[in-house]
Amino acid sequence: MSRTSWTDLLRRIVAAIRTTPAPGRRAGAQTPAARAARTAAYPGDFTGRPRVAYRPQLDGDPDPGEVVWTWVPFEEDHAQGKDRPVLLIGHDGPWLLALMLSSKDHDADARDEARWGRYWMDIGSGPWDSRGRPSEVRLDRIIRVDPGAVRREGAVLDRATFDRVADSLKRHHP
Repeated sequence: MSRTSWTDLLRRIVAAIRTTPAPGRRAGAQTPAARAARTAAYPGDFTGRPRVAYRPQLDGDPDPGEVVWTWVPFEEDHAQGKDRPVLLIGHDGPWLLALMLSSKDHDADARDEARWGRYWMDIGSGPWDSRGRPSEVRLDRIIRVDPGAVRREGAVLDRATFDRVADSLKRHHP
């Protein structure tokens, strides 16, 4: 076998190992090495006033107005993060802009959250949460998402709720 054939075979084996989930790991879950490689290129959270758009299309691609699941880097360390639902609100060059969702109710601790500069808004429940729990969207942090890193689409947010989010977003990103 020629050197090129061995190299090609080795590349295929490595690619198969990287894309095959380990036992107990769900398909689509990111390995720490994959996360580190992706976050090395993460340019940081978006700052300023985003151009918000509602353009959901049922084409399998992530679009503004849709709730999708993706890996979200932690604020304090972009090399670490969590797979979670986000609401797509627009674009910044090749990046999608997103607001993270949470099923935790922040109404009870709204004052403490605001003290840390975190602001949440209720958006109700939807098919993005398999348990049907109500969700809140975080308004003060706009995350950049690589379209290729979107793990799955969850739902299209209704236009009225999206518009309420967009209006609230203006107060936090003048």
